[in-house]
Amino acid sequence: MSAVQLPLFADGVSLTQQELLACQNIARALPEKRTKARASLAGHRASSIKGRGMEFAEVRHYQSGDDVRTIDWRVTARTGKAHTKLFVEERERPVLLLLDLSHSLYFGSSLMLQSVQAAHLSATLGWSAIGNGDRLGALIASEKQHIELKPRSRQQGILALINAMQAVHQQQLDALDEVQAEPNHIYKACLRLRRIAKPGSLVWIISDGTHFTPDCLGPLAELKRHCDIGAFLITDPLKQGKIALPKQFQLPVKDGDRELVLTPHSYQSWLKVQRQHQQQFISMMAQLNAQPRTIDAGINLQQQLGTFR
Repeated sequence: MSAVQLPLFADGVSLTQQELLACQNIARALPEKRTKARASLAGHRASSIKGRGMEFAEVRHYQSGDDVRTIDWRVTARTGKAHTKLFVEERERPVLLLLDLSHSLYFGSSLMLQSVQAAHLSATLGWSAIGNGDRLGALIASEKQHIELKPRSRQQGILALINAMQAVHQQQLDALDEVQAEPNHIYKACLRLRRIAKPGSLVWIISDGTHFTPDCLGPLAELKRHCDIGAFLITDPLKQGKIALPKQFQLPVKDGDRELVLTPHSYQSWLKVQRQHQQQFISMMAQLNAQPRTIDAGINLQQQLGTFR
């Protein structure tokens, strides 16, 4: 068992609202990065463009072609001449999370399940997004369902994400013994993500890479044409060969919907398959110019902040 302590309120298996709310503290410690928008949405800085928006800028004389809905009737009545209001356009960048909660992530050899670490990471990125004034949305993918959360501002966005993650995570835990018959659910999620992501969005992909097949590259490449993509690979010490094992052992594991007993020989074969899945995901993201950062489920996320730099 790892000597690293679990995060606040976490037991490493289930998922609670308290531990996801506590990820706000991790988000505050993240290095801030300023990026230019690729389209009309640029984050929480106000635009110099005058137009319809939330923040009042000034009043000027009405000109032909102005929207009559912007006429300032008080100033018009006082001066006897038509005046119209101008606004500073608010620009918020949509941040979308593609969170993979497939059963392959319900694996943990040391500190917590990979699915729990993926949820912690998603909550942290979510808190960071709303802290920067961006709008937060998500697509949570499992074998049984895709939960779409449209980008929303402030607390609405992060609370919707937290509630959805907690619900899907528990449903997946309850269904671990069920046979899954949907081999293309992540490909379908990529197709859906391509449709819902607005131009200029920042998309974070969070997965263990197991179900990202070569077919996924097509829709993601189309998405890359008008969005920025970043990726995180969620791993486990046993799946990376980092745990010292005795010369002779029989290690029962649950790998997705399969129950296995690993021996020294079968472990090497199993480990080779895990590394192939990881490398395929890394190679696919590299083709999208989105070199994934690796997050270990055997280490508290707060101790991996250097990965975000």
